[in-house]
Amino acid sequence: MADPAFRPVAEHALLVEFGSEISDAAHEAVLRLDGALAAAPFPGFREAIPAYVNLLVDFDPLETDHAAAEAALRALLGAKAGPRPDPAVREVLACYEGDLAPDLPALAELCGMSVEAVIAAHLAGDYRVFMYGFAPGYAYLAGVPEAIRQPRKPAPVRGIPAGSLIVAGAQCLVTTLTMPTGWWVIGRSPTPILTGDPDRPFLFDVGDKVIFRRVGRDDFARAEGKA
Repeated sequence: MADPAFRPVAEHALLVEFGSEISDAAHEAVLRLDGALAAAPFPGFREAIPAYVNLLVDFDPLETDHAAAEAALRALLGAKAGPRPDPAVREVLACYEGDLAPDLPALAELCGMSVEAVIAAHLAGDYRVFMYGFAPGYAYLAGVPEAIRQPRKPAPVRGIPAGSLIVAGAQCLVTTLTMPTGWWVIGRSPTPILTGDPDRPFLFDVGDKVIFRRVGRDDFARAEGKA
C-alpha cells in the first residue's frame, strides 16, 4: 500500500487517507492507526474517527498544530505493529417476512434469484463494521455478497421503521430511527443497536464482525417485546 496522505481539516484536525477505494487493506490500516493512537495518544490529541479508507484525527490547536500532529502520526505508522486482537463477533436477528421486507421481491427479481436465494446469500455475507455515520448508531457494514448487490433505488421512501435491514451495493445497515432511505429494505431486526449505555452507546465497535441469524415472525415479535 502507498504511503497515506495527510490533509489538514480546519485548524484542529488531520485526515489520514489510506486509499481512494474501499478495500480490506485500507480499512485494516485505518484500524491499526486508530488502535495505536488509543494506546499512545500524542499531546493535544482529542479524538479519532475511523471511516472506510481514512481516519479523522482531531486535536486541540492550543496544544499542537498540523505539523506536530502529522509527525506524531507518522511515528506511530513507522513503529512495528503487533498483531491486532481478533474482532468481536456480534449477532443480529433478522426477519425477512412479509411487510417487514417490502423490497425483497423486487430485489430478488433484479438479481435474477428467488427470494429464498437472496435471503440465503444475505445470511452468508462476510460483514464487518467499517464506520458510523449519517445518524446515531448507523453502522455501515461492508460484505454484501456480489450476487445481491444493486445500486440504491432511484428515489428514497419515507417512513422506513427503525430496525429495518437495508442494503445497497456492497453495504448493509440496520436502521435505528424512522427515516427515509433509498436503500433496499429486505428485512427487520428486533436486536437493539442503541444500547442506552452512555459508556457504550452502540452495539458495535468499528472493526467488529456481524452475523445475521434468521428468525420467523413469532420469534421476531417475542424478541421485539423483550428489547
